[in-house]
Amino acid sequence: MLFRRTVLAGLSTLALMPLSAAAADLPDLGGRTVVVVTENAYPPLQFVDPKTGEQVGWEYDAMNEIAKRLNFKVEYQNTSWDAMIQAVHDGQYQIGMTGITIKDDRKEKVDFSDPYMRSQQFMLVRGEEDRFTDAKSFAALEDGLVGAQPGTSPFYTAVYEILDGNEQNPRIKLFETFGATVQALKAGDVDLVLTDSVAAKGYVDASEGKLKVVGEPLGTEDFGFIYPKGSDLVAPINAAIAALKADGTLDALNKKWFLDYKMGQ
Repeated sequence: MLFRRTVLAGLSTLALMPLSAAAADLPDLGGRTVVVVTENAYPPLQFVDPKTGEQVGWEYDAMNEIAKRLNFKVEYQNTSWDAMIQAVHDGQYQIGMTGITIKDDRKEKVDFSDPYMRSQQFMLVRGEEDRFTDAKSFAALEDGLVGAQPGTSPFYTAVYEILDGNEQNPRIKLFETFGATVQALKAGDVDLVLTDSVAAKGYVDASEGKLKVVGEPLGTEDFGFIYPKGSDLVAPINAAIAALKADGTLDALNKKWFLDYKMGQ
């Protein structure tokens, strides 16, 4: 599952946009209970907030809003990523969510929703950086270091699209949170951080010229919810995703979790 875990985002309650005309016409699922499984290990999409101990994140907000608009109740459960697709395939859960990249081989086991997010990795560097301008020239910079979180999309993008495919490459410096990778970049401890386009723009805009983006986007991926094959939830939730896109709710979630939220504050 490439693109795993970028972290940023404010614990203030999201002010959702008014329902659009399309949202008003959404199906009514009659208050049924839907079991949704997640990993809680992919901030800011879903994780346990270290300060409050609550399960929070972009996907929780989106799913809760979808449930409200479609009139169903959500029961959240947790499992590991390694077990999730098979467990949903087997019908143990009705929906899976954890930043799951839509791939043809996975479609053989589960059904996917329409994409609710597109992720592109960008190269975030210091503002004065002039030793490299893209992935190829960074790879050629033998002493260049990249900061990443283990098991995340930026980590795998660094390993397989920029460096040599060796997950133990000493040029990759690991950090517990995305915020720590950016601080290391600013301090000169690493030379490159890979991040989502929304987060990259936010950091650059707030840096007063101390940070910039170089090169072309890397590792484009679409994320979707997963269901057991033939699920009757696919069409209603696709309609709800379209409504959330149309009325600006997904844009508001992007701002809340990728720009405003500060882990642990």
